[in-house]
Amino acid sequence: MIIEKSCISDLSAHMELYHKAIAFQRSVGNANWIGFDDQAVLKEIESELQYKIVIDGKIACVFLLTTSDPIIWKEKDADPAIYIHRIATNPDFRGQNFVKKIIDFVKDLALKEHKTFIRMDTTAGNDRLNDYYKKCGFTIVDTISIQGTADMPTHYQNNLFTLFEMNV
Repeated sequence: MIIEKSCISDLSAHMELYHKAIAFQRSVGNANWIGFDDQAVLKEIESELQYKIVIDGKIACVFLLTTSDPIIWKEKDADPAIYIHRIATNPDFRGQNFVKKIIDFVKDLALKEHKTFIRMDTTAGNDRLNDYYKKCGFTIVDTISIQGTADMPTHYQNNLFTLFEMNV
């Protein structure tokens, strides 16, 4: 297993995993994500924010890391933190606890970058996912409402979100 930054040639794999994640969310009754713009994801890859987990030459999981998330975390965004977003797992690799592996990777990165927190968010009301994140070591910090923010993906607009964090 290798965790590394994604490259431009990974764009189609990212988009495919996002589409599969959306289909899975719908199949379990948690239609959280609506979709992502190819050009926005490409820009994230070019900005070295997108990562991938590779197993036996196949992309098993993708995720996004940022060091700022002011729309969601408001004044807490000033804290030294790394934010995990959009974890999407290849269905062929489901059940391998990638979130825990991502956390281990991000903890090492956070220590190198002198960050205090690892944070993430998910749509409120998804108890199964919330419980999983708690088992991974996150604590629920808050539930927030985001109203009409054009700078965010559509699924963030006019929705409730659970905020999670852990100390590094």
